[in-house]
Amino acid sequence: MANAYRELLAVPGARLFVAAGLVGRMSMAMVGIGIVLLVSAVTGSYGIAGAVSATLSLSYALGGPMSARLADRYGQHRVLVPLALANAAGFTALILCAELSLAPWTLFPTAALAGLTQPSLGAWVRARWSHVLRRRPARLNAAFSFESVVDEAIFVTGPLLVTALATGVHPAAGLGASALFTLVGCLALAVQRGTEPPPRPREPGRGGTPFGNPGLMVLAPVFLMLGVVFAAIDVSGVAFAEAEGHKSLAGVLLGCYALGSGTAALWYGARAWRSRLDRRFRVGLVLLAAGLVPPVLVDDLFLMMAVVFFSGLAISPTVIPGYGLVERLVPPHQLTEGLAMVSTLVGVGLAIGSSIAGRVVDARGADAAFLVPLTAALAAAAIGLAGTRRLRTGEP
Repeated sequence: MANAYRELLAVPGARLFVAAGLVGRMSMAMVGIGIVLLVSAVTGSYGIAGAVSATLSLSYALGGPMSARLADRYGQHRVLVPLALANAAGFTALILCAELSLAPWTLFPTAALAGLTQPSLGAWVRARWSHVLRRRPARLNAAFSFESVVDEAIFVTGPLLVTALATGVHPAAGLGASALFTLVGCLALAVQRGTEPPPRPREPGRGGTPFGNPGLMVLAPVFLMLGVVFAAIDVSGVAFAEAEGHKSLAGVLLGCYALGSGTAALWYGARAWRSRLDRRFRVGLVLLAAGLVPPVLVDDLFLMMAVVFFSGLAISPTVIPGYGLVERLVPPHQLTEGLAMVSTLVGVGLAIGSSIAGRVVDARGADAAFLVPLTAALAAAAIGLAGTRRLRTGEP
């Protein structure tokens, strides 16, 4: 296993763009919590804080694919530099409006600016892997697996870091650090020209979005449902730990879920798979749904930690071939845009999942809330199985 990833990181330039991507993506696990902690501290209202955070999330869902499309057309470095500077300006304005206690409405346009200019950097990094491994496509499986491990590490450390800064240093420190990570990571990625995918100007008759592809029309709702699963697991896990009288162990519980996913990603990427990519994706969806049945039945916190670890084992073997299918199905001139679109759909699913799970917790309790991720996983599996023929499009 170690050899597989050692060889991957030996690719010229890989370690540098991986490091830049890691720094730049830290904000994806920090910005939402950072906004809530800052805005609630200065306004005293969690309602306003949640609305501002939702504004940024929706703006990001619109802006992420747009900036990725520009990157495909003009090159990453030409887009990243102005985008990163505009993003830093947006977050600076948001923090100043909060710290100066300006009218609450000022928080919304500044949050919208920050969201619109927030790049979906994971997609940009995956596009670089596709470029540098274009002559060795068999290694792309390991590359996407490695990126899933990076994502899991970010979602474990990011919330801890932003909370510590906002509560222990200053309410704006967490959000400020998140913005700084984005700025530094984007600029560091922009200067690495040797691994950048070449720009592909739009050709006549080749416009539109990647979702004109039949396979992507199947993947889109599946990734949306996966976002619902991830967020609903988080909300349900926190509520379950609190109901068991151990709210302080909520982070440990969710960490077990992330640990399961990260462990599976390392194993998955080190294997030389011979089965079809679309088949692995569908099997992953079924296993994911099956793995979310036990949490509905468990009523002990420490047993739940073991259960969610095994539930998490199905996450990466589902997400990784999903991104691999995007890479296969999307035309080269729309690769970054396609990857960014599915990433933002996961983000939209996160917002939907947290909202639904929260309402179920309030109405029926934490135990019932675990039905939300199970239902979403079943829906994702049903869509994936129904779209079998479309997912085979473009498969060798």
